[in-house]
Amino acid sequence: MVTLVPAWLRDLPPRRVDLAVTVAVTAATVVPLLLPSPREWWLVTLALLASVPVYWRRVAPMATGVVVGLSMSAMVMWVKPLLPYGPLVCVYTVASLATRAQRLVAVPFIAVTAVGSLALPHEEPEVYRYMATALVAAYALGTGARARRAQAAEAEERARRLARERDAAAAHERARVARDVHDIVTHSVGLMVVQAEAGPVVLRSDPARAENAFNAIGDIGRGALAQLRGLLGTLRSGDEAPGLDTLPQLVERIRRTGLDVLLLREGAARPVRDEVGVVAYRVVQEALTNVLRHSRAQRVTVRLAWHDDDLSVEVTDDGGSAPRGGEGYGLVGMRERVTACGGTLRAGPGPCGFVVSAQLPVG
Repeated sequence: MVTLVPAWLRDLPPRRVDLAVTVAVTAATVVPLLLPSPREWWLVTLALLASVPVYWRRVAPMATGVVVGLSMSAMVMWVKPLLPYGPLVCVYTVASLATRAQRLVAVPFIAVTAVGSLALPHEEPEVYRYMATALVAAYALGTGARARRAQAAEAEERARRLARERDAAAAHERARVARDVHDIVTHSVGLMVVQAEAGPVVLRSDPARAENAFNAIGDIGRGALAQLRGLLGTLRSGDEAPGLDTLPQLVERIRRTGLDVLLLREGAARPVRDEVGVVAYRVVQEALTNVLRHSRAQRVTVRLAWHDDDLSVEVTDDGGSAPRGGEGYGLVGMRERVTACGGTLRAGPGPCGFVVSAQLPVG
């Protein structure tokens, strides 16, 4: 932004600027009345009243303008200063600092005072044009200063708002990454623990089944590493995250643990936002992990039901309706995910076991 005010002057404290302006205006108004020979004392007093109050122009712009303007109007009946410096500074200040209501009052007052101070001494028409130009220029400069301050305040507010949005986005992203890491690690480690505990039990009685359990541990570990690498890749470059298309692979990994998982789809499938797809995947993943860790279920049904405005994701098992250790971090994170994308979650006992049901928005 181009400005006529030097940077060093803008950085000065306002009271110092006001003092410097007051000294300059007072000198320009009073000195001509003292040199080469002093004028009457009351003229010098009017000159001081037309200049010294400029120091308080920021505190009371309207009152200062009235005192300075009337004093100058009275003084010009007997002496003609080069320019009404004090009134010009007050006009600038009113345009720059006064409220809209004050300006609506000040503009007619300035016009009447200026015309009266020229008409009563019977000034020449050229003086009218000269004075009108000076007053309009002072008011325009004050209006420009007010506009620049408004733009600067708006820019600062925009910067603060963007900073708050960035902080909120960073906090949201940290929470999302924490939930992703929790889901990946707890799911994979939970499956590995189940397989590791089952392996020694069947090692002597069914070596082939034990071998499958240990193979499943390796597959699950590699899958966890792949998901963690995918998560890091997503953070770095926005690569594709897990979603509805990867649910069959998740279901297949769970089946290898010996749990019978049935994946059902109802209704006409429609594209969903990436965020909704990730949430649906994590809900199913967390629910299946909880089944393996906290129940003796033999069969689990994963149902995706498409409706007009939402997608219903439901995971039910036949492990009985006994309590499963309360709502830990897994269910809390699941609920946060669903709520963040505008959905609702219900988790609790069902007819034959435990039911996790999420309603997610489509579109």
